[in-house]
Parts: sequence; structure tokens; C-alpha cells
Amino acid sequence: MVLLRRVIGDALRARRQGQHRTLREVSTAANVSLGYLSEIERGQKEASSELLAAICDALGARLSEVLGEVSDTLLLAEEMEGVLVPVDGKPAVKADDAVRKVARDGEVSVSVRHDSPLTATLRATRKPQREVVYAA
Repeated sequence: MVLLRRVIGDALRARRQGQHRTLREVSTAANVSLGYLSEIERGQKEASSELLAAICDALGARLSEVLGEVSDTLLLAEEMEGVLVPVDGKPAVKADDAVRKVARDGEVSVSVRHDSPLTATLRATRKPQREVVYAA
């Protein structure tokens, strides 16, 4: 099972790091404690929609953009055979196996490690988004 809070945390961290900003800067701008923001980024805490909106605002991003990235990541993971859905009714892996699979599209890379038949760790990395400057 992939935890949505981990994928959301990865997306938020990637945005923050892409802007070369510290946890402290973003936590101050979002009015959330540094420790709590860190736990959200690591997927240890589940943020409310209001808190996610505040963090996105602090990052200069729309909530819909971040959730779109999360959706793209999950879609890519779902397309990896046997990662999120068992193949032919069989569990993806045996309990003592630790299978690692990687999939990529142009912008996102997803790696999945199976910790048990029902638990998988999904990590997504994105290419840094380029800043678009419009000249008048």
C-alpha cells in the first residue's frame, strides 16, 4: 500500500528544494511549526487541506498543481506491474523479498520498494521546474 501522505510530502519537499528554500523559511511563511512541516515532508504526518493550502501558498504554488503532481506520480506507480495492484490475484512480493522497481516519464521518476506483501515505500523525484519569464 502506498501512503498518500508520503507522495504529498515528496512533492512539497521537491518544490521547496527546487526553490532553494529552507524548512524554516517555508514554515514561517505558512505559519506552521518547522518540526510539523518536516514531518509532513517526510510523510509522517497527514496535513489537513487548509494546512496544505497554506504550505502551497508559502511555496508560491497552487494546491491543484501540487495535487496534480501527486496524481501523476500515483498514475506512474499504478502502471508499474505488480506494484500497487497484485498481478493475477497473487501478492506483489513474498514477505521476505525487497523488490525495487523504477519507472520514469519525462518529468517524474518513481521507485518502489516492497517492505512486505501489503506495504510498499514509494519515492518520487521530479526534474526541477524551470522558471518561466515572460517579456513584455
